[in-house]
Amino acid sequence: MADFKFLQNPINRKWIILAPRRAKRPDVAKGSEPVCPFCLGREGWEKTLYAVPDNWGEAGWQIRVIPNKFPFAPIHEIIIHSPDHHKNFDELPLSQVELIIQTYKQRYNTHAKSGLVYIFHNRGENAGESLPHPHTQLAVIPQKIKMDIPQLRSADPSEVPHRLVQDEAGQEVQETKYFSIFCPKTSQWPDEVWIAPKKRGRAFGEIEEKEISDFSYILSRLIQILDLRHGHEFPYNFYIYPGGDWYLRLIPRIKVLGGFEIGTGVFVNTQDPSETINFIKEHFENPNEEKIKIEQQAKYEKRI
Repeated sequence: MADFKFLQNPINRKWIILAPRRAKRPDVAKGSEPVCPFCLGREGWEKTLYAVPDNWGEAGWQIRVIPNKFPFAPIHEIIIHSPDHHKNFDELPLSQVELIIQTYKQRYNTHAKSGLVYIFHNRGENAGESLPHPHTQLAVIPQKIKMDIPQLRSADPSEVPHRLVQDEAGQEVQETKYFSIFCPKTSQWPDEVWIAPKKRGRAFGEIEEKEISDFSYILSRLIQILDLRHGHEFPYNFYIYPGGDWYLRLIPRIKVLGGFEIGTGVFVNTQDPSETINFIKEHFENPNEEKIKIEQQAKYEKRI
């Protein structure tokens, strides 16, 4: 049979993807990690769809995009974050994180007319990561497939303020120049965090260059903060909303869903979201930020 098939439940009208071939993919959780296909020297193993060249001329590339060998969508890509097998958003220099976000934008716009462009990242065995070399996946889903993803414009205005300041009700929001960081009252997962641009009503492919640096710092800093809470390399997922009025939702995978949640679709959140955003606000501003940036950049350049 084909690598995958979209099937709709005739009763509840929800879609599933049947993709038996994905059971054959490498899985570090099952002890089946192969020689890493994403590391330097293995560029010939898979076709390069897009790459950011190495300005230093040694590694050959800084970011590489290849087809997913085990797809579940007509277009399914792997975005390899860097040649480094271990470092991810919280340890890479911000210049590299910015390149990753720029690559997200480039690939999003490349495929925007082909369907819903869903960009997602799995980190850690408990978050569905099959290979440990940091990477993001991009899947383009046909428009006819309706996905149940929360939208910002349908959310409670008190949770996603249009004026991104603390309102009279005491709404806790961490602001940067271009973005708002918040934890919705209706968060399904402990310590989940949302990042929304202040300039609303746009698809992710419309993110502006001046916003990318700010967004990259936020993502890197949030993972560093959650490292303090859950330990270095804690498992997490994030996704970027594939339609208009985009946002990024970061979900630490520190709980296992129980039978009630799986059966009913009603989540039990054991963490007060207001405590989470207060923890983030407490640690977000770092007086040694510039020193950390310089040290991370120097270490990365020395390695490559």
